[in-house]
Amino acid sequence: MILAINAGNTHLTLGVFHGEEIAFTERVSTDLRRTELEYAVIFRNILAMHSIAAEKITGAIIASVVPPLVQVLHGAIAKLMPRIRILTADSSVPTGVPLIIDEPEQLGTDQIVNAAAAVTKYSAPVIVINFGTAVTITVIDKYSCCIGGAILPGVQLSLNSLVSGTAQLPNISLTTPESVLGRNTVDSMRSGVIFGNAAAIDGMIDRIWKERGYESTNLAATGDLAEVIIPCCRHSITVDRELPLHGLRIIYDIITEGDAPECC
Repeated sequence: MILAINAGNTHLTLGVFHGEEIAFTERVSTDLRRTELEYAVIFRNILAMHSIAAEKITGAIIASVVPPLVQVLHGAIAKLMPRIRILTADSSVPTGVPLIIDEPEQLGTDQIVNAAAAVTKYSAPVIVINFGTAVTITVIDKYSCCIGGAILPGVQLSLNSLVSGTAQLPNISLTTPESVLGRNTVDSMRSGVIFGNAAAIDGMIDRIWKERGYESTNLAATGDLAEVIIPCCRHSITVDRELPLHGLRIIYDIITEGDAPECC
């Protein structure tokens, strides 16, 4: 069994794989104040909740867009499972998706693991949209190479900025309004945030297709708010909440088996 941990700015998602099948996924809050021991206790309790003994875990892999957290998570796993191999996914390891971009070392690990999973699960060419603290769009061409993308302000980040930067706009829940035309302040805000972000995703996909000469590509989305925004998009986009964890499992297998393709 392989333990996969994907740490974002807001949440940390972990899952355990038995071969290619995922046994479970859970989320906890990302907190830089937690110690190795505190994370180790959290991981132990989550495994126990799913009736998985720590001794059954034979390997682990970590991805994090929060660099200081990598060593803490590594230490936490080592405390709980001291004999297993612990890998870290980043631009320096083989992923099955060559990075044909400027300064590949700066590419977010979330984009790297999502690309690895999308190529395997949905086939190239494919565009991946990740709804995290920021919204990232990652483009993989027909040769399964990552050729670039875009970064947009995150949905919740934009809403928080809107509320904190104005005197009269309230904080709202992100539920889809019945109409694009809001008849009150709350529904108007919901329309702008939800339909506005959906329109931005549709528009970016159209621009990417036009620039690359694509008639269409496969489209996949993941992240906390994908299930809120994607149903409002006009393009047919598959929502896959477990995409990053599958990417981590794929990268773990590539590293341990030494099976990485040549660069395109």
